[in-house]
Amino acid sequence: MSPRSTAVSGMLLAVSLVALTALCLFQHIPMADTLVYRAEGAAVANGTDLYGFTVTEWQLPATYPPFAAILFVPTTWLPLGALKVVFAVGNAALLALLVHLSCRFARLPAGPALVLAGTAVGLWLEPVFQTILFGQINLVLVCLVLWDLSRTDDAIGKGFGLGIAAGVKLTPAIFIVYLLLTGRVRAGLTALASFIGTVLLGALVLPQASIDFWTRRIFETGRVGKAWIVDNQSLQGLFARVLHTEEPGVVWLVAAALTGVAGLWIARRAAVGAGYETWGVLATAATALLVSPISWSHHWVWCVPLIAVLVAEGRGRIAVAVGAVFLGRSLWLVPHTGDLDLRLAWWQQALASPYALVAVGFLGWAGWRLRTGHVPAADLPSPRTAPKAAPLSRTQRTGGND
Repeated sequence: MSPRSTAVSGMLLAVSLVALTALCLFQHIPMADTLVYRAEGAAVANGTDLYGFTVTEWQLPATYPPFAAILFVPTTWLPLGALKVVFAVGNAALLALLVHLSCRFARLPAGPALVLAGTAVGLWLEPVFQTILFGQINLVLVCLVLWDLSRTDDAIGKGFGLGIAAGVKLTPAIFIVYLLLTGRVRAGLTALASFIGTVLLGALVLPQASIDFWTRRIFETGRVGKAWIVDNQSLQGLFARVLHTEEPGVVWLVAAALTGVAGLWIARRAAVGAGYETWGVLATAATALLVSPISWSHHWVWCVPLIAVLVAEGRGRIAVAVGAVFLGRSLWLVPHTGDLDLRLAWWQQALASPYALVAVGFLGWAGWRLRTGHVPAADLPSPRTAPKAAPLSRTQRTGGND
């Protein structure tokens, strides 16, 4: 890229950041999840009940494992205003890192111009935008997971970062299963040991809170929020809205089980059978987001590496279409005040569950192509076989901060 392209991309990013900052100031964004993290850190520092409090006007409780609360202690060291600035600036920087990692993951040239332009546009992707508005930690977790999985299999400590991410928020643990299913036993066991280490550290520092979380709170999905609202883009949210019921029950359980099996089969077939690691990782991420009881819209920051992979494959039109879905915010255009989420007309259902439908479509498309042998014509080497010298280098209605 020429210096001029870099300069233009830099200006685009500056305009994007100024516009986002102005919007946040104008709307008086509360960054509610940051307040919950701060309260968790304070509970650890003060020795109070970690799962017995609620904060903010929306009465949000702590929902993460005790290990995460330990990591949140430093959030109590800063005044609230400064903490919000740190989270906002940090998330913008993490988006730039995610764009860089996604380019390397997809084998795109991660030059300054592309990273700057990608960050400028990425700020307005709804999952990224919501992550910044809530002061969430989704971007740091996806960066940690993507960085770890993109390393070659003989990299020292591969899996450690993944285990830490799973210790903070349990959903990334599905990638441990992915590593084991695809024969990366050493990396999988390293990740598992790392995850267990976070549990043990939590038990050592917060024994009572650990017993409370692992025997009780982990099963209370209602603490996180209402599963049927449009904020939830998992299969459970989709089926709850389609069936007009708060509890989709066995229908969702069967669909989630089948999706979990099919998704992991596709991931293994992609990584082992086709040697296409990018599909394997993305299929695992899509599976995790679909089968999780609750996947708030801001959890779907995996859209960034998905778009990068589509661009790398030369599927520009599909990449633009996927980008349009995550920029379009159609889930907020349907009626969603009170319980209107449960009373949507049939033609509104697709608008209410765009991310789940994209994930299901991706898994179906990937499964069909792998089964018929239609792997990308310009297939690229996966990080597990890459040369050693060149590694890939919910809203305010959710009732929880997950």
